[in-house]
Amino acid sequence: MSLYRYTVIFEPAEEGGCLAHVPALNGLTTEGETLDEAREMAKDAIVGYLEALAKDGLPAPVEEQEALTEPVREVVEVSVA
Repeated sequence: MSLYRYTVIFEPAEEGGCLAHVPALNGLTTEGETLDEAREMAKDAIVGYLEALAKDGLPAPVEEQEALTEPVREVVEVSVA
């Protein structure tokens, strides 16, 4: 089993929900009703994309991982007793 890392860009969809783009995989795009669903859909789409490449005997694209240069904004939910 191999581990791959790809940047996924999430943005609101005009019709509602959330779009997920994976630029390193030929602009792979998927969507979900929520950000969490879009994350899961992106993971599933990436796996499918990589499996299709492997079936055709093609290598998986390698994305250079760069250090963050811009702030990341995400809501984190915690529970305190």
